[in-house]
Amino acid sequence: MAHIVVVEDEHELAHLIAQTLRDDRHTTEIIRDGQVALDRLTGSGRITPDLIILDLHMPPPDGFELLGLLSPWTRGSTRLPVLVTTADEDTDARQRALAAGAKDFLTKPINPSELVARAENLLESRLLQLELREKNKELEKRVDFKTVELAEAGMELLEPLAFAAEYRDEGARDHPLRVGRASALLAQELGLDEETVSLIGRAARLHDVGKLGLSDTVLLNTGRYKPEEFELMKTHTIIGAEILGRGRSRLVRMAAEIARTHHERWNGSGYPEGLEGDRIPLPGRIVALVDTFEALTHHRVYRGARPLPEAVSEVLALAGQDFDPCVVNAFGGLDHDALVAPVEKIKASL
Repeated sequence: MAHIVVVEDEHELAHLIAQTLRDDRHTTEIIRDGQVALDRLTGSGRITPDLIILDLHMPPPDGFELLGLLSPWTRGSTRLPVLVTTADEDTDARQRALAAGAKDFLTKPINPSELVARAENLLESRLLQLELREKNKELEKRVDFKTVELAEAGMELLEPLAFAAEYRDEGARDHPLRVGRASALLAQELGLDEETVSLIGRAARLHDVGKLGLSDTVLLNTGRYKPEEFELMKTHTIIGAEILGRGRSRLVRMAAEIARTHHERWNGSGYPEGLEGDRIPLPGRIVALVDTFEALTHHRVYRGARPLPEAVSEVLALAGQDFDPCVVNAFGGLDHDALVAPVEKIKASL
């Protein structure tokens, strides 16, 4: 049912217009004061009519002023139709009104048949516009759904690669899952929005996907790296970024960014680019800390797991050196026991 607002200071004419247009398909509302009309149409509790019938000549604010003030609604995405009425017979008033955003024009005295015809035309156009807007919204939802669906499909293909990269190291097989969950918790503690928290949690699982390009000689080294071996190990950041770099979704682009930057250090001593401070993207700074903490608290082929308090203290001590002080501060506020929960609990929470 369409709602029509009649803004007219002449009592009898206002009621004539309202009664002419009121039927089982239309409701009408009369407003006889320009300021009241402005408050009703633009205030905090504003109404949303389908058509405004507006007298141009009223006590201030008159119809011309109201058209100007209603411009965000008459010209914006809502395209609210306005049918203006006036006793002026010259064309200047018509041209001013149409230029100000009115959609049609009626000259007083008003012919009821003409009023109905013009109002119905504007309401029909309004209905078609609203239907088109709803269809566009539905189309946008479908496009968003397809985008998410494609991103999910992409992750379904990529996430097994992350686990494959760690599969050769028995102690690190659940490393991607743990890093993903802890990164999401840290991002949440930093106050990031829910969508970004979710993205970081999923993208972080792919941080070491570049290890697929490393030989077992390098990856499973149980002692200290020779200089040339360490240079090869460093390349997993670049390889990972290249594997993920052609993705178009925000999720995969973030994963590529994390893969490349999770070994950068706050003081510029990291690799592959030696980025420093805020030049390191925040997701990379988050995963850098989590990756180190997770490695400290779990067994690796080259060393045993550290006790939790010792690992936490070591991470906290690296604020301003390896890690962003703000990220370290947020890490300090987390439940560290939850960060090292058995992987079965992590899987159950996903």
